[in-house]
Amino acid sequence: MTRTNTHPSRPPGASAATYRCPQDGTRAPVEAAAPWCCPACGGPWDLDFAAGAVELKSLAGRVGSLWRYAEALPLDGPPPVTLGEGCTPLVPLTDTVSAKLDFLMPTLSFKDRGAVVLAELARRLAPERVIADSSGNAGTAFAAYLARAGLPCTVYVPEATSPKKVEQIGAHGARVERVPGDREATARAARAAADAPGTFYASHVFNPYFLHGTKTYVYELWEELGGRLPGAIVVPVGNGTLLLGAALATAELYAHGLIPERPALVAVQAEAVSPLAAAFRAGADEVAEVPAAETLAEGIAIPSPPRGRQILRAVRESGGTFLTVTEDQIRAAQRDLAGRGLFVESTGVACWAAVTASPSSLGGRDAVVPLCGAGLKTGMAAG
Repeated sequence: MTRTNTHPSRPPGASAATYRCPQDGTRAPVEAAAPWCCPACGGPWDLDFAAGAVELKSLAGRVGSLWRYAEALPLDGPPPVTLGEGCTPLVPLTDTVSAKLDFLMPTLSFKDRGAVVLAELARRLAPERVIADSSGNAGTAFAAYLARAGLPCTVYVPEATSPKKVEQIGAHGARVERVPGDREATARAARAAADAPGTFYASHVFNPYFLHGTKTYVYELWEELGGRLPGAIVVPVGNGTLLLGAALATAELYAHGLIPERPALVAVQAEAVSPLAAAFRAGADEVAEVPAAETLAEGIAIPSPPRGRQILRAVRESGGTFLTVTEDQIRAAQRDLAGRGLFVESTGVACWAAVTASPSSLGGRDAVVPLCGAGLKTGMAAG
C-alpha cells in the first residue's frame, strides 16, 4: 500500500454519531459528559453512525494508516492522532490460510486499531483525566496514543500482567495501577474510577469507537485482496472487540455492494476460559460466567464478556462457529510460527492453533488468521 501524507475527507455530516444501548434503546450524545455505559441497564454502548462507502480505486495515494478509510470512520475533521498504524502485511501460511501480521503495529499489537480512534475522540472531548483497564496490550496502546494526543492517563492492570507489558505502559508516561486479582477485578476497579466527574473512560469494551477502529482490520483485508474477502475470518475472542469490528466491516462492505456475500466469522477461545464457546454450543443467547483460570492466552481469558449476546449473534448470523484450543496446542502453534520466522505472543497464536488442530472447521474455505501481538511482550510459553 502506498504511504503518503494525503488524508481523505468525507461528505459533510458523515461524522454525526450518537451512543445507543443495544439492549434497551437508550441514547446519549457523544460528548465529554456522556456516561461511559448505558445509565438504564449498565451495558456497553453501540454507535448510531452511517458509514460511507470506501471505493477501492480511491485508495491509491492515501495516507498509510487506518485513517485511509476515513469514509467509514466516525471522526472527521483535521488530520487526527496517528503513529502510522495499520497497513500490516498479509502473508501465506498454507495454500488456503494466510496470516495478517498485526503484531507489527507501533505498540506491537492489534489493539492500536481501536486505541488510536478512541484516543482521537478523547483529544477532541478534552476531559480532565483518562483511565483505561487492560490485561496488557490495550493498556500499552492507550498509553502510547494518549501520549501522542497530549493526554495523561492511568491504566489499571491485573497484578499478574506480563512485566514487559507493564514496562511498556509506563515507558509511554502512563500511570500504572496494579489490581489484586484477575481481569474482572481490574475492570471493576477501573469502572469505579470512571464514575468520577471529568473522567473519560477509554474502555475498549464499553466504548464503540474502539470497535470502529478494529473494523479497519477487515477493510485492509478487502483492499489487500483486491476488493474481496476470504471465505472465513478467524479471530481470537475474549471481549470480542476484533470480532465485532469485523462484523461491522463486513456488514458495511456488503451494504454498499462492495462484496457479494459476508464471510463466516470463526471465533477462537482458550479451552480453559471459554464462556462464549460454551454458550454457542448450547444454543444459548446469554453467556454464563465461568470461573477465572490460568491460560497462556491471557488476553482472551474473559470469564464474563459484557458484549456476549452481540458476539454470539454476530457469529451465528455469519454462518460461523466457535473453536477452542488447549494449552498444549497454543505452545505447539507458537513454536511452529517461530519456526516460520514469526515470533508471536501466546494469545496471538490461538487462531493458528485452532485452524491447524481443526482444519475441517473451515469447510474448505480460504481463511485469514490474525497474529495479534509480538512475542517480545511475553516470551515463549513454558512447557
